[in-house]
Amino acid sequence: MSWSEVEEYLKKDNRIIIPIGSTEQHGKFAPLGTDTFAAIALAEDTSTRTGVLIAPPLWFGWSPHHLVRPGTISIRAEVLIEVLYDIIRSLAKHGFKKFVVVNGHRIVNIPWMQIAAERAQRELKVRVVIFDPAYMSKEIADKLGFGPVGHAEEIEISHMLYKYPQLVNLSKAKDYVPKEKPLYHVDPRDPRDTLCYVPSTEEDMKALIEASGDSIVGRPTMSSAEKGKKYHEYLVSRLAEVLNMLKEG
Repeated sequence: MSWSEVEEYLKKDNRIIIPIGSTEQHGKFAPLGTDTFAAIALAEDTSTRTGVLIAPPLWFGWSPHHLVRPGTISIRAEVLIEVLYDIIRSLAKHGFKKFVVVNGHRIVNIPWMQIAAERAQRELKVRVVIFDPAYMSKEIADKLGFGPVGHAEEIEISHMLYKYPQLVNLSKAKDYVPKEKPLYHVDPRDPRDTLCYVPSTEEDMKALIEASGDSIVGRPTMSSAEKGKKYHEYLVSRLAEVLNMLKEG
């Protein structure tokens, strides 16, 4: 779009979607941009349904634990706070008032997004909501037979098989389900008591590589485009619902 097209859009709507993901390893069988592709797919299909504008995606997230594999780019959380705040500040200057940040990088991105969103709401007098697929699919994940949230597991890879099948080589995938840690369950739909999530150390990731033969957690071989379609369509309907709620105030 040109600046004049954005100006015309603002005459009728002040909502915008900001897709954010990461560039990090997703095993030998999926692209480094998996998390960003997920956020883009949700934003694009919801935009088609609602007409809400999409900002350019942010391809980088906080991924220090994935630097053990080549191609990963990790931006410090304190820098990402400033980047997201400046994106919102720039758009707010021109009249955008309601922001939906679509997070493709699971719980790792959420802390710095929350800090940036709070600051933007307080200082810029705008509304910012964070849409995270793991939190927003708790009511359907079990019905689809998905296991716990891991990394490059059947949830992410089913989504990719539906939207970007040409980027996934499932023949290279191997499952790896590690032994559970006491009082540590990162999946948002897990009802058990748990410590809060902290990204793994490089030493932890090297141990994971040695144990799994790759650098993933979960069951990617259980992935399917059919499950990915149902998952994606459910999330698009939820994202559209959120946007309609913002429109209504």
